Amino acid sequence: MLLNLTINLSKSRLIKYADSFINKYKKLSTGVSKFNSVQPAKSINAMEDKSIYLLPNNQRFVELDSSQAFENLTNQEKLYAHYLSKAAWNGGLIVLLQTSPESPKIFSLLHRIFLAEPLDDLKKSAIGAGVAEDDFQAFLVYAGGLFANSGNYKGFGDTKFIPNLSKETFKSIIKASKAYANDNIHITKLWENTKDAIFSIAPRLTSLGLSDKGVTTYFSSNCTEEDSNLVNDWMKTKRIEAYICRTFKTVADDGLPIYTIHLASVEKSAKPPLTMEKEKYKNAYFQVTRGDYSPLLSLVNENLKKAIEYASNDNERNMLKHYINSFQEGDLNEHKEGSRYWIKDKGPIIETYQGFIETYRDPSGQRGEFEGFVAMVNKEMSQKFGQLVEGAENFIKLLPWGRQLEKDSFLRPDFTSLDVLTFSGSGIPAGINIPNYDEIRQNEGFKNVSLGNVIPAAYKESVIPFLSDDDKKLLEKYRVAAFEVQVGLHELLGHGSGKLLRQNADGTFNFDKEKVKNPLTGKEIESWYTDGETYDSKFTTLGSAFEECRAEAVGLYLSLEPQILKIFGYEGEEAQNVMYVNWLSLLWNGAAKATEMYQPANKIWLQAHARARFVLMRLLELEGNGLLTVTEVEPGKNLLLTLDKSRLATDGKRIIGEFLVKLQTIKATGDVAAGEKLFDTYSRLEQPWNSWRNIVMMHKQPRNIFVQPNTVHEGDSVQLKRYPASAEGMVASWVERFPAAAAHDELERLADRERAHFADLQRLL
Repeated sequence: MLLNLTINLSKSRLIKYADSFINKYKKLSTGVSKFNSVQPAKSINAMEDKSIYLLPNNQRFVELDSSQAFENLTNQEKLYAHYLSKAAWNGGLIVLLQTSPESPKIFSLLHRIFLAEPLDDLKKSAIGAGVAEDDFQAFLVYAGGLFANSGNYKGFGDTKFIPNLSKETFKSIIKASKAYANDNIHITKLWENTKDAIFSIAPRLTSLGLSDKGVTTYFSSNCTEEDSNLVNDWMKTKRIEAYICRTFKTVADDGLPIYTIHLASVEKSAKPPLTMEKEKYKNAYFQVTRGDYSPLLSLVNENLKKAIEYASNDNERNMLKHYINSFQEGDLNEHKEGSRYWIKDKGPIIETYQGFIETYRDPSGQRGEFEGFVAMVNKEMSQKFGQLVEGAENFIKLLPWGRQLEKDSFLRPDFTSLDVLTFSGSGIPAGINIPNYDEIRQNEGFKNVSLGNVIPAAYKESVIPFLSDDDKKLLEKYRVAAFEVQVGLHELLGHGSGKLLRQNADGTFNFDKEKVKNPLTGKEIESWYTDGETYDSKFTTLGSAFEECRAEAVGLYLSLEPQILKIFGYEGEEAQNVMYVNWLSLLWNGAAKATEMYQPANKIWLQAHARARFVLMRLLELEGNGLLTVTEVEPGKNLLLTLDKSRLATDGKRIIGEFLVKLQTIKATGDVAAGEKLFDTYSRLEQPWNSWRNIVMMHKQPRNIFVQPNTVHEGDSVQLKRYPASAEGMVASWVERFPAAAAHDELERLADRERAHFADLQRLL
């Protein structure tokens, strides 16, 4: 999946308590830099400044507009989209439980307050209680951020964010609300249960991660990396994939640990072989239960059943029936079967995919976050992607690793550009290549999706530091065009290419052991995937970043081909500009943005795409002999990135091509140790990058927050309800999305049941 986007996306109003320093800096400044830079907000060490955890009051909200595509639907199609959207939004509430222990109750607290009265009335009461307008705006921005990220950690970067107002003022707004007047006991309880977690930036609590490196709810808080590895080993012996589970560790009567693998399902009772009784393995006990997220999945299924009534063909009906069975029973194979029907549903007017899909936020890289999207086809852009698919078999032959490490036959996928109506989860990507199940992708096929209305919306009001004026102008002119090309190549020919070498259950191999040679050594293949092993289960924490890097590198490599650029309508000088901007944009992101997602204290990367882009940038910086340079043009304040356009088709192609051979060989052979060594070489923050990260943090800007519409079923028709691109519009959309308190009640009950599993975190508060 290609997360949006390569450029940070809004002009940041400087945090108010830094204003005095900024004014002093401006008075001392001798002029405007010829590089048209953004003035840094502060010169102190960014990691010591809590402002990096705040969403600024001028946080930019943008509308994700799908109105034109929606109005072109028939009434039946609108009803289908409506119930699919309701299923996706209800399923999206699960992400609150998957993000942090406190997220469900923070959501409930805020949503109850907004549900009880109009925003204007709440604001009037808060100001009457002595709350400043700026503080009330900060309260709305925090709520908008929490709703958008499905929790109090950023969906892109996994870093915690806290309110840009004091705890006392936050409490004043709560006490001024009608919700508090109506039920002060319950609202007070919610506040007391969440107030410390909302504001705390204790080191372990600032980012998502396992054990002392962060917060996760995919494992109980007493689990370490050693626990995760042991669980992984046991699950391999049982051939259990981790997409739909979480793991909680307790202690047995004999003092040994018990690991409970809890499957997501509506049903809670035992049902072998899905569930398993306690058994001993390597001096620990393991058991499998089900019923995780039960009431929320019940709401998902309720709406998917209604959607079936309006499906347009048997593939859609069968797809939804299997999804329902999977969510009901906790059977991952049922979701796989639904995915098979999804692949067969070629070119639908309404596209949807729902379930536990992407594994980015699980510290072990295997457990899926719930995600649901509903979108409508953009025919013009889909036609271009269709031409890319038509030529894909020939384009794959251009990749540098050769046919022996390529799939035996190219499984021609559906590739459409869609206007997103609904996207639930912790963030909205720009492109998707799914399903992620190895056996389906390798042997049966997949789909590529470009989310066309996301890309232009995400680039509104962007600020671009660290480039010359000429490069900045090119980037502003061609970045949307270049990114559409990169999405196509990344998803179709990046994620869609490459073979995994495997030994089958009967002892045979899916490759000729006598003939296939390792391109890096020239010798016979010495490692491969055994029966039951998957890419995720072998590469675990490295997997997502490694695969995203491979897909991004494919995009760079193939964007040099004129026949590919011609498909998207670019020839001659314009094609050269689009190609150059594609490289410039990705590498600029690796230098100017990626290290925001690096945590120096623990020396870990918090986001797969960021690490992948940093690796590619450092590769070209270290191996390019001046092809890419980054220099510190103002000591401690400003950088300049330059890229030699004239050498991209020669040295650039050679360096990326050689790197792609390494990436694909390591992935194909399952050589995790080689992958770790390779990535450590290029993603380690050595000087000067260790210091330059502080400069990057000075120029950090908040990512845009998307305001999505709602669909409303009235009588026999469905209406699209749009909202202003503002914090107020964001809040209104979520109030009308869940107009009753049932969702709050379920979230609170589920959070209370899990509370004991996160006692270690409670002690930190």
